[in-house]
Amino acid sequence: MAKTKKQSKSVKKPQELDSVYVLKLVLYLIIGAQWVRVTKGSMQYPIPIGFILGLLFASHDHFQIDRKIEYAMLILAMFIAFWLPLGLEIVIK
Repeated sequence: MAKTKKQSKSVKKPQELDSVYVLKLVLYLIIGAQWVRVTKGSMQYPIPIGFILGLLFASHDHFQIDRKIEYAMLILAMFIAFWLPLGLEIVIK
């Protein structure tokens, strides 16, 4: 009996459209820029809530091809928005 080789079918991964990719980058930029600043007296405690939510979204993304780029966008947005008045401010007296 001759041995037969099984032909393996190449499985193609679904590709994202360019517009979907750009939309995801913009959404990660907006989400990563959100901060919650808790102010008590003269002390301010900034919490990068958008970065935390963005990490959750990026880790459960359907297309995990560009996860490193998504993480880089979140970090960039977080550091830029730290100096800007973006997000929610909670004042405790």
